[in-house]
This record gives sequence, structure tokens and C-alpha cells, in this order.
Amino acid sequence: MTNSTMTINMNKFVIVFVILFVGISVAAQNKKWTLQECVTYAIENNISVKQSELEIENANISKSDALGNYLPTLNASAGNSWNTGLTQDVTTGVLRSITARNSSYSVTAGVTVFSGLRNHREMQRAKMLQLSSLYNLSKMKDDIALFVANGYLQVLLSKANLEVAREQNNVTIEQISRTQELVDAGVLPKGDLLEIQAVDAREKQSIIQSENSVTISLISLAQLLLIKDYENFDIADEDFNLILSDVSNKSVEEIINSAKENRYEVKIAEQNLEIAQKDLEISKSIYWPTINAFFNYNTRETDIARVSQFIDPDNPIITTQIGYVGSTGEAVLAEIPNTSLREKPADPFFDQLSNNDGISYGLRLNVPVFNGFSTRNNVKRNKVNLKRNEFQLEQAKLDLESNVYQAFVDANGAQKTYEAASLSLKSQELAYAYAKDRFDVGLTNSFDFSQSKLRYNQALIEANRAKFDYIFKIKVLELFFGIPATELKF
Repeated sequence: MTNSTMTINMNKFVIVFVILFVGISVAAQNKKWTLQECVTYAIENNISVKQSELEIENANISKSDALGNYLPTLNASAGNSWNTGLTQDVTTGVLRSITARNSSYSVTAGVTVFSGLRNHREMQRAKMLQLSSLYNLSKMKDDIALFVANGYLQVLLSKANLEVAREQNNVTIEQISRTQELVDAGVLPKGDLLEIQAVDAREKQSIIQSENSVTISLISLAQLLLIKDYENFDIADEDFNLILSDVSNKSVEEIINSAKENRYEVKIAEQNLEIAQKDLEISKSIYWPTINAFFNYNTRETDIARVSQFIDPDNPIITTQIGYVGSTGEAVLAEIPNTSLREKPADPFFDQLSNNDGISYGLRLNVPVFNGFSTRNNVKRNKVNLKRNEFQLEQAKLDLESNVYQAFVDANGAQKTYEAASLSLKSQELAYAYAKDRFDVGLTNSFDFSQSKLRYNQALIEANRAKFDYIFKIKVLELFFGIPATELKF
């Protein structure tokens, strides 16, 4: 292959790579996020959700700690030291003035036989803490999903208002052309043309404001999703219609009862109360004595030379006086071994470990008698905490009832507002069409026509606002009824 051929092939490869890269970049920039994608992304990346997941990990670790309390402990130790001067021989116990190295080794196993049921209660508490952490995570996900849905609907409302502003301005531009013809024909005065042109200027200003509202709402949603590419972030232009919900036909009592069974606020408070009760039981278990069993194996080794008696092989027996006869004074003689003291090198390392080992085992009873009121005060402190959690559970139930009532009233009010806004829009649409027809034939002036058009625009905007507000209020009510946030239908 020639160099020119290689160059041509390389250029083709670069061109194909650039085309693919640019295509991928454009596709990424043109991505439009659906509501479900926004909710899923927020749940997966939100910092608060990640913190709640860490709390679950902590709860799992606490459960592992509680399980470990049932298991025996095993510890090994080794030590090595050098001593100079009056030193005790670790193998004979004799004090000698020497320089020596001593080492010791030990393995100890222990197990708690009885601790006032503390281990059992700590295991129960760990399981409660796990469940409470899961409830907190689920509540956090529901809250995030609802925040995202609200932000998403706000973007849709801003876009709908922008579309209204643009469509009405297109009508105004057509009216300018039509008015110009009527003015030129002498049917309408020039003041009507100026009035329509002023309306066009105001509407263009309103379009700019609406565009800014869309940008701000998109940025707010992107920030909620932790997306930093504000310029390329956009949502899918979905048409969210009002979906009739069975929850709308439920009584407020039914919704409250369902909320108490399904909402995580009450479940979290109930779990916290059970944890507080278990903490009280754990603190009381310290009043009981504890029994621990232990087993220890130990050995030692030294480099101290051994001192032992040595019998002279050439003269093994000697005769020596061991006393005398009292009446005659005659000496009493005896034959004894002819020994002398000699130092021998220390035994081999492993021989010493084998010869110097020892075992100890037994039970240890610990009875709490007095500890400066710390145990009693800890029990009192946990009683106070238990009472506090009882109040918090009652408050959680009251808050839930209040929130459900508020959501129920808001949903009903939003429904009535939407129905009224829809009727008003129909009336204003008919009035605007009538005013337009009269203006086109010169039977009304431009001021009356512009006022009718302004009222119609305001009715459109109010209908859009009432629609999305009603959608959101219904979803809040469904959430209280127990429908998971990820299963809400928009």
C-alpha cells in the first residue's frame, strides 16, 4: 500500500469519526426530557436521596454489629522485650542480674453467656432501624418525584402561555394588515391603526416576558435535577390532559384512613417510637448482671542461659561430713554426688514454646452495684425520649390529617376554578370572535377590539394556569391516598 493510499484512507476515517461525533453531540443536545425520565433521573442523582441511601448502609452496619454481639471474640497477642539488670527468668522465676530478651504469646477466646437480653434487644433495634431507613428513603423519593412533577408542569404552563402570546400576536399582525386596508379605504380612522400597532408592541413585550418565564422555569427544573447544561436542557412537549381519578370521588375520611396506612410520615414516626421503646429496654438491661466465659492459651520464651547442676564424670562421688555425734563428737560422713553449677544455652525456640505453655478458662460474673447514677439517668433519659416520640407520632398523625384536608380542599377548589376558567374562556372566545367580526367590517373601533382581545388572552392564560394547577392538586391527593409517586398518571 502506497503512502498516498494510506493518507486517503486515514482522511476518510477522520471524516467518518467527525460525522459520528457531531451526530452524537447534536442528538444529545436535542434530547427532550419526558416527565418519567426527569423523575427517574432525579431519584437516581438527588443528593438527599443518596444521603438516605447512606443511612440504609449505616442501618445494615448496625445490624451486623448486633449479629456480631452473639459471636465469640478471639484475640491474639505477642510481646518481645529486652531487660538489663535484676531480671526475673520467665521460665524459672529466679531473679538474676543479667541482660535478657523475653517473649510471650497468648490467644484468648471469650463469649457473652448472659447480658440481660441486651444482644437480643440490640438485634431487634437494628431491624427497626433498617425499616425506618427504608421508609425515609421511600418518602424522600416521593417528595422528589412530586417536586419534579411540579417543576415540569410549571415549564409546560410557561410554554403554553408563550404559545398563547405568539398565536395572539400572529392574529394582531393579521389585523394590522386588515386595518391598514380599511384605513386606506376610508372605512376606519388612522387612530384605529395606531391602536392596533400599540397592541402589537405590547404583545411582543409579553412574548419576551413569556420566553423569559420559560427559560427560568427550565433552569429551575434543571437545577432540581442537578443538570448544569442549562442551555441545551429542554422537556418534551407532551400534552397533559386531565385524567379522571377515582380519588376525586373519595370522601376525605377515606383518604385520611388510607394515608395513615400508606403514608411514610406516620410509618416513620411509628418506627421511631418502637426504636425509642427498644432503647429503653436496652438501657434497663444494664441493671442485670453479665456472665462471660473465657479460654486462654499462653506460652513464653527467653534467650537466658539455663543454670544446671553438672556431675564430674572423673570423680562422681565425694565424701563429706554432714554432722557429728553429740555424745562422742565423732564426725558423721556421707557420700554425695560431686556436682557443680554450669550455664547451658537456652532451649530451642519451639521447644520452649511447647514446654512453657499454659491454659486457663472459666466464667466471669459482673454485677452492677453503683456507677454514679449513670445507668439510672440513662434509663430516665430514654423514658423522656420515648415520651417525645409518642408526642411526635401524635403530631405526625395530626399533621397528616391537616395536610390531607388541605389537599382535599385545594383539589376541590382547583376543580371549581378550572371549570370556571373553562366557562370564562368559552365566553371570552365567543365575545372575541364577535368583536373581531364587527371590527373587520368597521362596526367597532380598535380600542374596543383590543380590550376584547386582551380579555380573551387573559382567559386563555388563566385556563392554562387552572388546568395545570388542578392536575398537580389531584396528584397530591392521589399521593396521600397511597398511590406511589412513580405510578401517578399524568
